[in-house]
Amino acid sequence: MPSPEEDRSLGRLGALARRRALVYPVVLAACAIPRLVTLVADRNDVLLPFTLGEKSDDIARTYLESGTFGFIPGHPTAYTQPLYSYFLIPLYWSLGRTWEVVGGAQIVVAAATAVIVYELGRRWLGGTTGVVAALLTTLHPYSIWHDVHVNREILDGLLAAAIMFVTLALAARRSLLLSAGLGVLLGVAILGNVRLSALPFALAAFLLWRWRPTTPAAFWTIGVALACCAVTLAPWVVRNRVQVGCYAITTDARALWEANNARTLHILRRGLWIDNVPLPASFPPSAQDAGREYRRHGKVVAVDECRQMRFYRHQVTDFWKAHPGEKALLAGQATLMLWSPSVSPADTQVGAAGWLNDLRASVEPFYMLPLFLLALFGLTRVPRSFAVLAVILLGYQWLVAMLFVGATRYRVPWDFVIALLAAAALVDIAARVRARRGAAP
Repeated sequence: MPSPEEDRSLGRLGALARRRALVYPVVLAACAIPRLVTLVADRNDVLLPFTLGEKSDDIARTYLESGTFGFIPGHPTAYTQPLYSYFLIPLYWSLGRTWEVVGGAQIVVAAATAVIVYELGRRWLGGTTGVVAALLTTLHPYSIWHDVHVNREILDGLLAAAIMFVTLALAARRSLLLSAGLGVLLGVAILGNVRLSALPFALAAFLLWRWRPTTPAAFWTIGVALACCAVTLAPWVVRNRVQVGCYAITTDARALWEANNARTLHILRRGLWIDNVPLPASFPPSAQDAGREYRRHGKVVAVDECRQMRFYRHQVTDFWKAHPGEKALLAGQATLMLWSPSVSPADTQVGAAGWLNDLRASVEPFYMLPLFLLALFGLTRVPRSFAVLAVILLGYQWLVAMLFVGATRYRVPWDFVIALLAAAALVDIAARVRARRGAAP
């Protein structure tokens, strides 16, 4: 772990790190300037979806038109996690649905994420490491482009950094207030990304390990976090039972089926996304399909989301039981896609073939490959508890990717963990080099 003496040995960067009043403007400028340039340059594509439709954007527009949280007025839905829709709704209502509004708001979110990453590094790894980690996170080529377009992962990154910060603070000092805050953060994060549903239990295991020997007070603290997470989720889950017909965070089990069927591996190996998996004619249209039909032709198609959810879950479990070898290959493919330094899979966004997108995709591997290598070394240069939590967070994303599917845009919200580890490695290497130069005759 870098000491204050090491910060002082790193020249101008170390001097900057010791002056927090200067760090924030530097980090905020590094975040905002390239994103503003990208926003203006790519303004015609900012509101276009990355895949075959951004559900949250469709729902936000329907909500403003009719007051219905759904794809069709008068037909409520639970077909997606609600957080990003509720982020867009007040923006559209107050300022309008424009590229300036969406891009500007998301740049603010990206800036907040960069500041939290800096504070993470400053508090647990040293001020210089915090500065470097914040810069590595916010200057990530994929994020610069991705953050200004309509995408729910922008909120995932902010919540992920906050979750890691509060978890480390709670591990250092048991507190019911911190525990409750962590539970609320986890609940909100799950409302933005249902794939995080088991993360509270992974963090609970980390905290119990950190607090060895455990006491009844430790279990009470964990219980408060889990209870607050459940309370945060409860209104949305109950709303779905009342308005849609079943207890669920999302009824979109078709996405899970698209990632787990006999045709998925072929589609992914061609560099396409799971939205391109052909749907058998016998399968019913989804709530999103019904929404498209309504917008194009004004036709209302009845959809039983809860029944479809159970149907697709059954299809997935049957596939796993009947084809375990195929599932193992899919898990390997997901691993390659998740950890590839190149962008994966190929974008299916309309207009994604623009020069700015091509530039981002070509630069990405040259940026991420050194970060991956530095992060591996960084694991040996950070406190053990920090390293364990980093492995848990990244390992959890890896496990979920193997169950579902991997993609760069799913990994990017958690790349700040890689940046923190890489920053610790860079600071350590720089300190060693300067020390050797100082010792040389």
